[in-house]
Amino acid sequence: MNQLSLRLLGLALSVVILSGCGSVRFDNVRMDPGDKPVATKLSAQQKQSMAALNQAIQNLDPSVSPQEATIVAHDSIVYSMVLANQYKLTYPPLWHNVLVNSKKRPRGLCYHWQRDLMSHFRKKNLKTLDIKEGVAYEKDYWREHNTMVVTAKGKPFETGIVLDPWRSSGILVWAPVTKDKYPWKLRVWKKKKQVSRKSDSKKTPAPSTAL
Repeated sequence: MNQLSLRLLGLALSVVILSGCGSVRFDNVRMDPGDKPVATKLSAQQKQSMAALNQAIQNLDPSVSPQEATIVAHDSIVYSMVLANQYKLTYPPLWHNVLVNSKKRPRGLCYHWQRDLMSHFRKKNLKTLDIKEGVAYEKDYWREHNTMVVTAKGKPFETGIVLDPWRSSGILVWAPVTKDKYPWKLRVWKKKKQVSRKSDSKKTPAPSTAL
């Protein structure tokens, strides 16, 4: 374990001592054929959150399809739990980050959640909604946070809704971009000069943070 991992471990252990830790497992979700996340049971709180998110997405703009709003609201909540199972998630999030950086878990950093959610929704071929990369405290190793944001088609990033499953260990946290506790902005990747034809110019680099 390198010095950076040891520092992360020390930070996470402090959090663990204060809040406790444990594994996270959602036995009420699965993936059906056709890349469709399914929940066999949802809590009353999850149903309420899903209904409110559905309405909030529809309220982004009159052009938003109710069907697409329903898909995004449902899958954001259910697929986040599916990802938690795939990541073999542990609680709290900072402790899981240490495990990922120590190669004890395959994925589960904030940008993993972001990219896996975005990859899922790109397959839906949404016509009235855009999915975008949000970043807060960019390039600050200890505070940088990444998430997915949904906006009405063609509308500014600031009008969107944050969809963040990382901070609550697979339970989706959502809020308008301008009202969330993080100072979100649209992440813009700078194109690098092509060194050779063999280089993979389409591969998106990892954020600077390991968190």
